[in-house]
Amino acid sequence: MYYLQNRWRLENKILHYYGLRNKPVMFKNKVKLNRAQIDVIKKLPCELSDAELKKLNGLVGGQIVDGGHLKVTPKSLDEARFCKNCIANDFIIAGLEFDENGLCPMCQTAEETKNLKSVVPVKNTFKRSKKSRFDVAVFYTGGKDSTYLLYYLSKVLSLRVLALTWEIPYMSDSAKSSIEGAKRTLPNVEFISRKVADCDLKKIYNHLYERAENTCACPSLAYVLFYPELVANKVPYFVAGNEPAQLLGLYYNHMAPKLAYSFGNNKFLNLLVNIGRLITLHPPLKSGQFHTLATMKQLAYGDNPLKNLSGYSNPLVGNVVKAIKQVPQIVKPLRRAIRQSSWSGNIPAFVQVDFNDICGGRYDWKEIKDTIVSECGWVAPEDNGKGLHTSCKIEKCKEYSQFNRFYFMRSDMIPFSALEISLASRDKALPREQALAELKSALGFSLEEIPECAIMKGYIQE
Repeated sequence: MYYLQNRWRLENKILHYYGLRNKPVMFKNKVKLNRAQIDVIKKLPCELSDAELKKLNGLVGGQIVDGGHLKVTPKSLDEARFCKNCIANDFIIAGLEFDENGLCPMCQTAEETKNLKSVVPVKNTFKRSKKSRFDVAVFYTGGKDSTYLLYYLSKVLSLRVLALTWEIPYMSDSAKSSIEGAKRTLPNVEFISRKVADCDLKKIYNHLYERAENTCACPSLAYVLFYPELVANKVPYFVAGNEPAQLLGLYYNHMAPKLAYSFGNNKFLNLLVNIGRLITLHPPLKSGQFHTLATMKQLAYGDNPLKNLSGYSNPLVGNVVKAIKQVPQIVKPLRRAIRQSSWSGNIPAFVQVDFNDICGGRYDWKEIKDTIVSECGWVAPEDNGKGLHTSCKIEKCKEYSQFNRFYFMRSDMIPFSALEISLASRDKALPREQALAELKSALGFSLEEIPECAIMKGYIQE
């Protein structure tokens, strides 16, 4: 008896794999079929004749297997197979493959991805601005990573920082307390907060929920709200502070090619961009400014068709863009600011601080939390062992929805927290035992609806 291997599904003329494959074929998740192959596969499971097996060519033994080689997706962490080096496993990442040494694809490719630091230019030091009363701006949530970034820029580098906070309805009590702590301890930071009217936000959230089964719009909607503020204040840099595991997750989710991580330093590609701008009488772009305009234009106008054709679309941002259209007035100030800044050249450069570099080689979660508690008055979440996503009450809802959509093959996007916690443990940002404890107690990988979903539904349905 022959079967279509677990996690492969026939979709029109394509066999589509929902999982993360071993290094040699890591992103080869689609196999185009001919009519004869489709007809045979539609019959499975069944016995196959020699003629039918011949039609399937190289699919037998890989996509098509006998019953003895059919894999099964675990139904719990207790049933899961774990990587020998990190805590990646085939429950939180259904369809995860392992090599002959028991290593997952992320550990198999650790050496070749060690220099993939950011899809925006990396910059760890900044000059004082002569044109603005701010040297840098950050999107500040009160969470672990954004608080450490704020500490580094304001206390270590002694810069004048504009901290921008979008007051989401699900902001955790610890994040609110952490923001107040930062206000007390960081005198050279100016704080600005914005709250979207509930009537508008619910329109956006309801559309997002229909598309993604969660309402997470961070940080995209925050960028929409605050970009005009950056342009008006002539802030030279908008600094991101994503931890290294988050940035690398884009690559393993097949949302960013290796080229995206080096584009900022590619002189030839940047020259081509600037030739185009000069021809249209726009000032040339400095490092990071292209990334700013690309990000803001995507939010204001939608994805560039060429990006979708490339196969590297980001459904997280794409869903937010479509949801924002439910309140079209919200992007009008953004569009004005894009036009103004593009013509004037007054574009805040979108850059990333490399947390590993500024921490001496490793962004150790425990050391970071100790630092921001003592230096910034940071307040840990109730589960003080938690390191991922510490600013939102319903972060587990996003994990739960992404996990279930991927597990049941409603989406081919791997749950981001599954990648992040695995990469963090691979790169020793936290000990394996601590990563496993966080995975079991603090993250939303569950096949049964988690209690936090009631908070999310309560807001959008009231």
